[in-house]
Amino acid sequence: MTETVNIHEAKTHLSRLLDKVSQGESVIIARSGQPIARLSRFESPQPGTSQRVGFLKGQIEVPDAFVRLGGQAILDAFQGEDPNASAP
Repeated sequence: MTETVNIHEAKTHLSRLLDKVSQGESVIIARSGQPIARLSRFESPQPGTSQRVGFLKGQIEVPDAFVRLGGQAILDAFQGEDPNASAP
């Protein structure tokens, strides 16, 4: 059963409420009897199950020249030169 508590009670008994939440119960926080928030347990991934960096390793190939693509245009932009400007 989900417990409903008012804001003052939630502030006063936060540790007790978090203990309930950590065991899988939900807690509803209400203001003037109207529910405004729900506390529920956060399910974090187990270590080693989430992989983000390198997730395409072995599936794509980056050309060696990739780091030089647009190099001159970037250099010109840093030096204040506009490659699209017409000559005076």
